[in-house]
Amino acid sequence: MTTERHGAAEEVEIGRGVSATELPDSGPERPAAKESLTGYLSRRWEAIRGGELGSIPIVIGLIVIAVVFGMLDDTFFTPRNFTNLLLQMAAVATVAIGIVFVLLIGEIDLSVAFVSAVGGVLMTLLLRPEASNWPAWAAIGVALAITTIIGFLHATVITRAGVPSFVVTLAGLLIWSGVVLIMTIQYATSGTIRIQNETVIGIANDFLATFWGWAVGVVVVAGYGLSQLQTARSRRAGGLYAKPGLVIVAQTVGLAVVTFAAIWFANRDRGVPKVTVILLVFLVFWSFVASRTRFGRHVYAVGGSAEAARRAGINVDRVRIAVFMIGGFMAGVGGVMIASRLRSVSTNSGGSDLLLNVIAAAVIGGASLFGGTGRVVAALLGALVIASIDNGMNLLGLSSGNKFVITGLVLLGAVLLDALAKRRRAARGAV
Repeated sequence: MTTERHGAAEEVEIGRGVSATELPDSGPERPAAKESLTGYLSRRWEAIRGGELGSIPIVIGLIVIAVVFGMLDDTFFTPRNFTNLLLQMAAVATVAIGIVFVLLIGEIDLSVAFVSAVGGVLMTLLLRPEASNWPAWAAIGVALAITTIIGFLHATVITRAGVPSFVVTLAGLLIWSGVVLIMTIQYATSGTIRIQNETVIGIANDFLATFWGWAVGVVVVAGYGLSQLQTARSRRAGGLYAKPGLVIVAQTVGLAVVTFAAIWFANRDRGVPKVTVILLVFLVFWSFVASRTRFGRHVYAVGGSAEAARRAGINVDRVRIAVFMIGGFMAGVGGVMIASRLRSVSTNSGGSDLLLNVIAAAVIGGASLFGGTGRVVAALLGALVIASIDNGMNLLGLSSGNKFVITGLVLLGAVLLDALAKRRRAARGAV
């Protein structure tokens, strides 16, 4: 997660420690800081030159992807394909939200794909009419509780035994893939268990009416604008520089154009998918947790320097455990979405390229593999890139081998960009 810098004495990047500006001010109230539009743009340019690229590479990448696939296949820009794209990216982005938190503390979770499958399979088994026939809310609740506990178990081994997260979650990948096989084979000789609960099926297969689609768009845009105004007001009250009002207006108008255009396009087909709204709710909630709470500041601090965070009085092990539990919970939510969209679970649930896609989405979206840098919205942006590439390649009829090569190259490019940006910040003394 990046922030503009106004001099070493004024603010320290979130995630590298708690700055003096974040602590209660025991002295006289500081005057509100004011800044011209020219000054703000100048500082932003200096930040970009220093390696603080933000979402610029993602926006450029999405434009390039859209132009290339739009030229190669006319159906890429059809309303039907756009709605399919929203459906395809929802589960990936949801699981990637948990991965973003894990990356923020400088760890990795290789088990999330099969943990998500455990959640989807368990929910489906509880819903079986010939067996438990649980109500949808109870089955989903139990599934999410189990995947959250799985995250807790992984984190406990990591923190108590000191085993690297790579090893623990690699073992988890093998364990939970085996659990998925055991559960599905035991209850389905064909290897597939169909979901018959209409409520669960509707999670990823129902769409909002036209009015409610526009209403969601208004809420999203208004919420963003008010949030930006409140942030600017709080920063000025604390004596910090903040975005000028004109910048906030321009960004809000830009978001409105993109949001309403997307809603209009989706309404030309089936409408805005309900699963997209669910994704947005989680995105807003976890963004708030990461950027506006003490726990979120602790997450960034641990990722910036675990030892420095420990010396500052932060319980590093507790933060790590909480983060892996978040990862497990969001993996479970993603598993429910995938099962709903496919209307079934099978022995290969959690397999294929799900793990590759969710980790690639987080990294491509801007979450650093080095820890301490990134935003929750990275999950959405990265998933949009991954889903767009996969969708375009499917339209072109490319083989699985070509898909893996292209996706891998995009991921490699994102990692190299992250490494170069980190080196640039270090050269300027910003790390």
